[in-house]
Amino acid sequence: MISAFFIQASVCLILLACALTLWRLMTGPSLPDRVMAFDLFSILLMCLIALFCFITANGIYLDVILVLALLAFVGTLAFSQFIEWQLSKGRHHD
Repeated sequence: MISAFFIQASVCLILLACALTLWRLMTGPSLPDRVMAFDLFSILLMCLIALFCFITANGIYLDVILVLALLAFVGTLAFSQFIEWQLSKGRHHD
């Protein structure tokens, strides 16, 4: 069985990573940085949900992880299409 210390340490480190990622998400400096921070934050959130499932020995929230992964993927695709659209719009005006 995994020690409670390792579980608590994992939760603390993931929460620290979430805080740093939220800082990057808010400050930028560019839109691609924010997209990567959004993607990382969604992955960290999935890790927290998985740890919660492990701690409670209840797999009911594993479906939430799948939906969150799908939404994060679609969101990243949408942001990348937006960035590409902005770049192509800028090239046409030059």
